[in-house]
Amino acid sequence: MSLAKRIIPCLDVKNGETVKGTNFVNLRRAGDPVELGKAYSDAGADELVFLDITASFEERKTFTDMVSRVAKAINIPFTVGGGINELSDVERLLYAGADKVSINSAAIRHPELIDEIAKHFGSQVCVCAIDARMDDENDPLHTPWHCYLKGGRERTELDLFQWAYEAQERGAGEILFTSMNHDGVKTGYANEAISKLADKLSIPIIASGGAGSKEHFRDTFIKGKADAALAASVFHFGEILIPELKQYLLDEGINVRL
Repeated sequence: MSLAKRIIPCLDVKNGETVKGTNFVNLRRAGDPVELGKAYSDAGADELVFLDITASFEERKTFTDMVSRVAKAINIPFTVGGGINELSDVERLLYAGADKVSINSAAIRHPELIDEIAKHFGSQVCVCAIDARMDDENDPLHTPWHCYLKGGRERTELDLFQWAYEAQERGAGEILFTSMNHDGVKTGYANEAISKLADKLSIPIIASGGAGSKEHFRDTFIKGKADAALAASVFHFGEILIPELKQYLLDEGINVRL
């Protein structure tokens, strides 16, 4: 039996509130992070991701107090990201109750941070998050996926697949890939790119960006070969209930934990 596929709600947090946007902009409020986290934990989510989405842009640390409150309210693995730039940030968040940290902008700027986290805390603690956009969707065969910094505000010339491979080789335990083209649009995940990542890498791939229906989750597990599927608004606004999603996936022949 293959490893169970994971369903991961994501709390994008700004100023202490959960928010959700489309293509990384037009944010709207979605509720209290602690209450939402507890509800997802109780509903059977496999993990929870908490991203302080403006920490890197505003150059400040993820607020530790909120992380502690969420950690106390849930009983599932908990990944925290945003504004992590050095080992002391990782230590602080693990002490506050995080099980893993997600690094994105800092990893691109200082790739050796991945090595340091893996060496000090173990690869399982280090999730390398990659926000990437295909900038010319009319020419998908020849247009590279560019990686972006600072919550999607700043383009780099880094290629998604090359960077993901480097992150793996440096010791990242998982890749959390968000397609900026698909984020919040609810037309399905970027399964071609996810599948290419899955073929290239030996570590788990978390698919993010595009969930709008139960079928989209099924497709990213089958066509995209993703190990986990992350989503936000469909869960926050009650469009998809996690127990129903998991039963659907099981009925479709996908191994999930009920």
